[in-house]
Amino acid sequence: MKTERHFAAMRDWRHDFHRHPELGFKEHRTSAEVARLLETFGLDVTTGIGGTGVIGVLQKGNATRSIGLRADMDALPITEKNVFDHRSASAGKMHACGHDGHTAMLLGAARHLAEDSDFSGRVVFIFQPAEEHGKGGPAMLADGVFDRFDVDDVYGMHNMPGLPVGSFALRQGVMMASEALFEINIEGQGGHAAMPHHGADALVIGAEIVMALQTIVSRKLDPGLNGVVSVTDFTTDGQRNILPGHARLTGDARALSVTANERIEEAMRQIVDGICAAHGVTGNVSYETVFEVLENSLVPFEKAVSAARTLVEADNVNSDAPPLLGSEDFAHFAKARPGCFILAGNGTHGPHAKPLHSADYDFNDDLLVPGSSFWVQLVEQELMADG
Repeated sequence: MKTERHFAAMRDWRHDFHRHPELGFKEHRTSAEVARLLETFGLDVTTGIGGTGVIGVLQKGNATRSIGLRADMDALPITEKNVFDHRSASAGKMHACGHDGHTAMLLGAARHLAEDSDFSGRVVFIFQPAEEHGKGGPAMLADGVFDRFDVDDVYGMHNMPGLPVGSFALRQGVMMASEALFEINIEGQGGHAAMPHHGADALVIGAEIVMALQTIVSRKLDPGLNGVVSVTDFTTDGQRNILPGHARLTGDARALSVTANERIEEAMRQIVDGICAAHGVTGNVSYETVFEVLENSLVPFEKAVSAARTLVEADNVNSDAPPLLGSEDFAHFAKARPGCFILAGNGTHGPHAKPLHSADYDFNDDLLVPGSSFWVQLVEQELMADG
């Protein structure tokens, strides 16, 4: 493949990033190394976009067409269980989602395109912070990334455990879900565990709300829509013999359309208000949509499919992949410009097939060449015609 000769360098970069993971908006070492490498490739580099974001610009020829390629850089607050040589050296931090690999692949593509490729146009390499928070994309956009470095189309890629290396999956339209974070607070009346009738037990009320929330998707959402509502934490101020007067529930909700997300929020507020009123207590709901629905635009989707099928056998490109209920910060870029998000197979065995965000997951180095070669193929395909 196109970037084969850069494999050793990409592997070394990836292992270095993996050994030194950094959380969202704290990717100071990572962004400094990315900027240094881009400068050695001869790109024009700008740092500090959206906090710790880095932009590298490569212009060749006189054509004005421009393509944006985006990779994420942040790690997760997870203690790594893997025992290989490049395991995390930072306690409680780990690249458990493969952003180390995404960064290395885009660097490999930048090096190849700078040294070994002839095209006419501009490539904007976007290295984004804080994807896991869902805050990095909006921060870069608020910092004027597309005002300062405009692009005609923008593309992103994520590894996918369970898919064979050398395979790609994507779809036109809705690709990934929105994510909303919610918090429900219940103010009841604490009391003695032996005399519950003198109080209003916030734990029992909260438990009733937890169960009722499960009816939103099954009974309040149009069956043709998709969504998930999950309570992920439930805390109270109760003790061994003290009934709690306060309960706090937190969780997240996923949806594959704005309509579904709005209906989930509406139903959640109705349920909390109704149950709390029935028990004579007060309750309130905070509902914040952090990740938007990710939609692939038709034209960039078709370009990505063409590039993938040129690079690998057509059978290894699924252009009608099912939408995912996972969420992705790239949605903000794809809303600002026509965009397409692609999944690349991370492997089917060992740590490469472990779930994303698990302590025993690892990005597959065998994906470095196919992933970076896809970026090169896409650029050459789209910018050669303008030369």
